[in-house]
Amino acid sequence: MKISFTKPGLPETGVLVVIGFEGGDLSESAAAIDKQVDGALSRAAKIAKFKGKLGEVVSVLAPGGTKLERVLLIGAGKPKALDLLGAEKLGGTIYHVLGGQQPRTVSIAFDAVEEADARVWEHAAHIAYGALLRSYRFDKYRTKEEDDKKPSIRALKIMTPSGGRARNAFEDLEKIAEGIFLTRDLVSEPANVLYPDSFADICRELVELGVEVNVLGEAEMAKLGMNALLGVGQGSRRESRLVTMRWNGLQNGGRKAKSVQLALVGKGVTFDTGGICIKPGPGMEDMKWDMGGAGAVTGAMKALAGRKANVNVVGVIGLVENMPDGNAQRPGDVVTSMDGQTIEVINTDAEGRLVLADALTYTQQEFEPKTIINLATLTGAILVSLGQERAGVFANDDDLAEKLKKAGDETGEKVWPFPMDSAYDELINSQIADMKNVGGRFGGSITAAKFLQRFVKDTTWAHIDIAGMAWSTKDRPTVPRGGTGYGVRLLDKLVAKYFEG
Repeated sequence: MKISFTKPGLPETGVLVVIGFEGGDLSESAAAIDKQVDGALSRAAKIAKFKGKLGEVVSVLAPGGTKLERVLLIGAGKPKALDLLGAEKLGGTIYHVLGGQQPRTVSIAFDAVEEADARVWEHAAHIAYGALLRSYRFDKYRTKEEDDKKPSIRALKIMTPSGGRARNAFEDLEKIAEGIFLTRDLVSEPANVLYPDSFADICRELVELGVEVNVLGEAEMAKLGMNALLGVGQGSRRESRLVTMRWNGLQNGGRKAKSVQLALVGKGVTFDTGGICIKPGPGMEDMKWDMGGAGAVTGAMKALAGRKANVNVVGVIGLVENMPDGNAQRPGDVVTSMDGQTIEVINTDAEGRLVLADALTYTQQEFEPKTIINLATLTGAILVSLGQERAGVFANDDDLAEKLKKAGDETGEKVWPFPMDSAYDELINSQIADMKNVGGRFGGSITAAKFLQRFVKDTTWAHIDIAGMAWSTKDRPTVPRGGTGYGVRLLDKLVAKYFEG
């Protein structure tokens, strides 16, 4: 879908989308087209009891006096309340409503909106962004889909004042969308296609954007003592991998600075059977997206490099497959992590934290970042706590937790901070090792975070449990059902607000 920005005006053909506001008022463009079609739009709005609420839609088919296929009137809510997320919802709703009606060209007339007048270009860019995000489809394995079921929109035109500024603002948003789409692709791929080696190959493609990519194999990890990570994958025929992706975008006096400000670490279990502690059969197919944390890190790295973020950041992902065979890790085994701590494996289905333990240690020793954020589909307990509305944040620094919360609120990828009291740490003490990998029935998300914290030294750190957010079973305005790409926008906004020089 080609997205462009033009000056205000009335198109001769295709579908025209115009704006209405809460209370029934029409925008300037909507009023103009209503006059041209002899009041057909306002009559349709009256019959439909159009209130102008955000996302509310009224359609007029082939209006007389024009060559347009249809006119779509969409509600934008109260003018003073239309924020950038609201603009994205508008764009996503427009795409969703028209996607099944087979138009090829859609023009959206977006006029200045009261307090948003001075930045109407920014709202226009986010309308386009919302439509782009909603246009995503993972359809590469559909071989018999009928043409009328496929999206038909080829061109989306945003007609707005300051179209040039809107176009410039959209350029960065488009790069972020490319990172989100990569994450959605990774999360959606079946495990026979996406496994540690093939995932690493996809990461290598980021070299084209200027990202430095390095891949460690099992022999290299064994020399480094990564027995916690390697233990998870030892029951699989697929070899485990550790991938680092470094973007050096910070300019310092005309030269690239070497220090790493931020490290993003992701859990990449490309399929999780639970190992010897095997999961129930129903729903196990969903465990292809247990690499959602690694997917989010990879997509974020693509977004940051794509928009040439002025920051030095490294992404580190541990890639394993958790399978039950004769060589699989057993409950009761004790492994020694890369930093020398011993772990009693009580449950082989609590494997993600073992992967992250060594990934966190390697990240600190190799890159010495000032801040680390790890993402993982880590616990089912987080869904009990937060459902599929927010991810959980567990941090050793309140300021970082608050920054993540603000970034989440601005992007719609919301998070909620959890306590990290020392009392929870006692629940993972082991009788025979330094710790055990589960802490019992209660506070499961917190004890998992406390386990990870034991591998964080003197570094500002946050863990984000995205188990409820990586996959959606329902459509949302800018997120089609399936892989959500959650985490890319959150991390990009965090970097833009607090880390870019």
